[in-house]
Amino acid sequence: MAFDYGTKRVGIAVSDPLQLIATGLTTIHPEEVEPFLQKYLVENEVSHFIVGDPVQMDGSPSSSAPHVKGFVKRLRKQFPGIPVHLVDERFTSVMAGRAILAAGAKRSDRQKKDLVDKVSATIILQGWMETQRLS
Repeated sequence: MAFDYGTKRVGIAVSDPLQLIATGLTTIHPEEVEPFLQKYLVENEVSHFIVGDPVQMDGSPSSSAPHVKGFVKRLRKQFPGIPVHLVDERFTSVMAGRAILAAGAKRSDRQKKDLVDKVSATIILQGWMETQRLS
């Protein structure tokens, strides 16, 4: 399960059991993440939490990094049995916008931030799964 964490919205993506294909699941408010996960984990197995790490072009932390670090800390405390991995999320929003455009979405759909966040989480998860297969 992957997260594109923001202070207004959190995009969430999941993979199939074989960890081959990432799929956007939902976008929710940050305050809803823990209750959402409590319910989700009752019915679904999650082996890893993958969180987009907001870094600037030069590799330094972005202004949203402290919020993401706090989120990671809460995940580790609430769900100690699930490993949390941070993944560089540079360009995921741009890639998400391009993927939405390539899919033929209408202009009004392309401008919906929740869709971009969900697709960004999908890109983060797919990238992490691909690096795991290569290692």
